[in-house]
Amino acid sequence: MDLDRADLKLLELLQQDGRASVQALSEEIHLSARATLNRVRKLESQGLIEGYRALVNRAALGEQICVFAEIALKDQRQAVVQRFEKRLAAAPEVAACYIISGRYDYLVRMACPDLNHYHALISAWLDEPALGIEKIVTNIELATVKEFAGFALPLAGKRPTRR
Repeated sequence: MDLDRADLKLLELLQQDGRASVQALSEEIHLSARATLNRVRKLESQGLIEGYRALVNRAALGEQICVFAEIALKDQRQAVVQRFEKRLAAAPEVAACYIISGRYDYLVRMACPDLNHYHALISAWLDEPALGIEKIVTNIELATVKEFAGFALPLAGKRPTRR
């Protein structure tokens, strides 16, 4: 999967504005609208573009707290891990969940209406033996310095590595 300068520019532009029109994109990369649309479709079909989302302003939704929870499981048996991950995936408060290396198994970013809601949620998780949670360490976000705004892209002509 070789990406040229136009492909990389398209990825950059779409990370900035997923609703950009094909016409606007084509003007930026100096190709026809048809050629630009074909490139976008190719990037989608190859899995480089997985989807499009709206960035919601959390402050506009009202008061919320953002919490980073480091979670360690008691054991790593597949059944326990699957149960735990399924439960977190179903929780609307969970904005992101990552398997990490180090002292903890997961880093979970959550948005809750208030601290009482968060406490009730994690208490319920801890009281559910089937989830296998050993420990949760909570870090409350005080301010966002930089929010996720897309991935850094490789230089044209270099292959992105896929893992």
